[in-house]
Amino acid sequence: MTQGPLQGHDGPYPTPVEVTGLTVQPGWIDLNGHMNVGYYGIAFDEAADVLFVDHLGIGGDYIAAAGQGPFVLQAHTLFLNELRQGEGFSLRFRLVDHDHKRMHFFGEMIRDADGVLCATQEVVSMNVDHGTRRSAPYPDWVVARLARMKADHAGLAPSPHQGVPIGLRR
Repeated sequence: MTQGPLQGHDGPYPTPVEVTGLTVQPGWIDLNGHMNVGYYGIAFDEAADVLFVDHLGIGGDYIAAAGQGPFVLQAHTLFLNELRQGEGFSLRFRLVDHDHKRMHFFGEMIRDADGVLCATQEVVSMNVDHGTRRSAPYPDWVVARLARMKADHAGLAPSPHQGVPIGLRR
């Protein structure tokens, strides 16, 4: 296991963390003429990798050195507006909560042309040891970074889309 961080930084962290310069690719378009559901998930996941590597230091280098890394336990995506081929978009992330093994993030996908919120994704992940395939506590330096990020994000106004239950509205 790694003794200290190989990537990322100890803060302060952007509020929210933004990943910009993304574009809807031609292969991402479905029969309805807009970005396919699966590619929303890929976009959120790949942008979260930027958050994990560049800010928290728990990306590929950490995973290889420590033999553990974050596994998604639950994800909930809301699709609010379409994205079409060639449109630019950005993602914004905030850390909602954490403990010594888990993280709760909330992400927003924003269309660059008009600032419209197109989708949100709420995720709970857990650090898992690759040898035992069981949960494992994060090293102290990760927990300290999570605490700093949570504190930095505490002033962000909660999204009305966070924690939205799934079901038919009557």
